Amino acid sequence: MGRGKIEIKRIENSTNRQVTFSKRKKGILKKAEEISILCDAKVLLIVYGPHGKMLDFCSPNSSYVFS
Repeated sequence: MGRGKIEIKRIENSTNRQVTFSKRKKGILKKAEEISILCDAKVLLIVYGPHGKMLDFCSPNSSYVFS
């Protein structure tokens, strides 16, 4: 039996929203790293958190993109 579908909507409780962001942030970073390794792809991921803090991932390295 598979997982049930959830409705995609904004999480109103700010604490729950921050916890969800932190968990999903780790997941998307892992996926970006996996696709860069498995497919030998150049990946750039930029995420701005709820408080405006920037998080980035770049493969093979950040100097490649920002030069």
